[in-house]
Amino acid sequence: MSENATEVLTGAGVLAVALGFLIYAGQGVGLTGGADNYELTASFRSVEGITVGTDVRLAGVKVGTVTSLALNPVSFFADATVTVKKGIAIPEDSTILVTSEGLLGGSFVEILPGGSPSDLEPGSEIEDTQGAVSLIALLMKFVGAAAGNGDAESATQ
Repeated sequence: MSENATEVLTGAGVLAVALGFLIYAGQGVGLTGGADNYELTASFRSVEGITVGTDVRLAGVKVGTVTSLALNPVSFFADATVTVKKGIAIPEDSTILVTSEGLLGGSFVEILPGGSPSDLEPGSEIEDTQGAVSLIALLMKFVGAAAGNGDAESATQ
């Protein structure tokens, strides 16, 4: 009988650890505690590098996550829904943008607070948006501008 009791206790311990891990993972993804958040929406020209679950940051601190992304068939913009922790008031004239942690870092959504005395209500849309900037497109513009200046300099000499 002692072997059966040991096996039962070991199995119960494994199940308890697995359940604890699932609860911890669910909190990290934002599956639990939904009552502690409120939703805001925004339309971006490009959300390159952003997926559901991406961090939403304010002053570099995580204050929420991206909960949905969908293409708007009328405007051809990406409609994003983000959750923000309750208790964090976002002014009405705030800006939301897609930015990256560096040249090789991942992308995240950043909220730049405005100065309005009125705050966004849950479910409101942040009007001032800036989509992702493609590093390749930016480098091509730089190379094209440098090549254009070089041609102009040689033509004037």
